[in-house]
Formats: sequence, C-alpha cells, structure tokens
Amino acid sequence: MHIGTLKLQNNVILAPMAGITDLPYRQVMKRLGTGLVFTEMVSANGLIRSGGRTRELLRSCTEERPLGVQLFGDEPEVLAAAAAEVGEAGELIDINMGCPVNKVIRSGAGSALLRQPEKIGRIVAAVRRVTDLPLTVKIRSGWDQQSVNYLEVGRIAEAEGADAVTLHPRSRSQGFGGRADWEQIGRLKEALSVPVIGSGDIFVAGDALEILERTGCDGVMVGRGGYGNPWLIRNILALQSGQPERDPSVGERLEMALLHLELFLQSFKAAKALFEMRKHLCWYSRGLPGAAVFRTRINRCGSVHELRETTRRFFSSATATENPA
Repeated sequence: MHIGTLKLQNNVILAPMAGITDLPYRQVMKRLGTGLVFTEMVSANGLIRSGGRTRELLRSCTEERPLGVQLFGDEPEVLAAAAAEVGEAGELIDINMGCPVNKVIRSGAGSALLRQPEKIGRIVAAVRRVTDLPLTVKIRSGWDQQSVNYLEVGRIAEAEGADAVTLHPRSRSQGFGGRADWEQIGRLKEALSVPVIGSGDIFVAGDALEILERTGCDGVMVGRGGYGNPWLIRNILALQSGQPERDPSVGERLEMALLHLELFLQSFKAAKALFEMRKHLCWYSRGLPGAAVFRTRINRCGSVHELRETTRRFFSSATATENPA
C-alpha cells in the first residue's frame, strides 16, 4: 500500500488512540506485523508551546518505523506550525478530525471540525504548504445523523492536498454505539482518487477482510479490537495470504504480556509502567478462568515486581486449566 510517497509493507494499520498507542503498545503491534503505527493524539498547541509532556508522545524507536504522527487542533496556522516541527519525528502526518471526546470538542478540534468543512480545507491546505511528508486526515461520518457530510469533507481534504482519508463510519453523536456503517466507506472510496482507509468494528480477522471486499477500500485501521489481542493483526495478515487464523495459547498470552511490561520499563519509569500496564493486563486476561479475580489483584499491586509475579501465577494457573494432565 502507498500513501503519498510512503510505501507500506501491508495495508493493516494501527489506529491512533489516546492513552493507548504509546511506544510500548506500538512496539507490540509492530511485532505482530502491522504496516503502520500511529502516535497518540498530539496537541498542536502543546507542541508549539514546547510542552514536555506533549513532546513525550513523540518518543519513538527504529523498530516501529514507519510512524505516523497524529496532530489535533482547531487553527490552521497552529497545526501548520506543529506539522513543521514534527518533520523528523515520523514518516507521515495525520490530522484528527474525528475524536468525539468532549474535552477535545470544546477546544474546537476533533469531530467539532466536521461542522466547519471550509475550515477543514484551510487546515489541510496550511499543513500541506509546510511539509512534504504524506498527509492524511481521520474523520467520522459527520457531527450527528442529521449532518452526515463525510463525502464533502473527504473531497475537500483531497482537493487541498491530503494523500489519504481514514473514515470511521459513525457520527460524533453515536460515539462508539451501534454498528459502524461500512457502506459509507465504500461510497467514500468511489468519490475519491486518493487511498481510503476503513475503520470501525474490526474485532476479528474476518471483519477486516469483509470491509476490504465490501467497500474496495485500500486499507483497514484496527483500534479497540486490538486491546489485549495483538494477534488480531497476525490473523488478518494470515487470512489475506490464504493461511488459517491461529488464536494464541495461554502461554503466548503470558509471554506477550510480560514482553509488553518489559517494553514499558525500557521507555518509562516503573510507576508509570505499573499504572498503565494494569489495563493492558486486564485485556490480556479476558475470557480466561478467574480473570475477574485477577483484575482485582493487579489493581492492588504496589510494585512492578508484585505485578509481574501476580501475572505469572494467574497465567500459569490458566495454562494448567488449558492443558490438564
């Protein structure tokens, strides 16, 4: 798959997700084969004001490249200045125009921009002027069901220089409720010449293939379906190559969970690793006997050592259940 001048190894892409797609998570997903990973949303205002916490979101490593940097903001000039600053941080820049979170919307960014298509045009044009990197936008169907305007927004983004458009086919008012309307992805693909990436409700490998086949889109973006299940990427790629899916054993889950923890400790302090890994371990344990009790225990762990040993004991017990003598 090509996005502008960037050639990807495949068309399975990791969605940018606030609070999730930090460097350790991206490293895990990259090891399972995803063709492109994204940073969390990065505040354009925070970047140009030299905010240390904002710049921490740009932390990267060689093994995860190519990396997409997702920016959010509401002013063309500010987003352009931020895009100019992150030129060395990644191989692609994306502008978030779909986030439904109230904090983001109150600032005029994210899906709030869908109410101002003309402003979207000015933003894309301003960013395009300052960077030669591939430039993409991520959008939703519209602000609400009465103002579905993804076709208009997609055409504007393409006309002003966007190299691809990602569509999550829900309105802002829907949040993550109901079902994503994949047919909208197909209609957007028919309307644009640049690549279209489909997102929304990819929870099993077959979902990804169905989106590609039904809509003709160029790539798929995996979000919530990857929580605790990086093997989703592997299975999508397997199906694409005609190979069978393979679910992870309990032992593989433990190995990946511990790797994820070690990657966290390589990039962050132990306190942050302890705090952030709790949610990931809850996801890694889903569906296993005793998972509810395990979740309670890890949320009470006071050190990384205790967290690691609690995790080992739980998964070892689950392995014994999976493979009784």
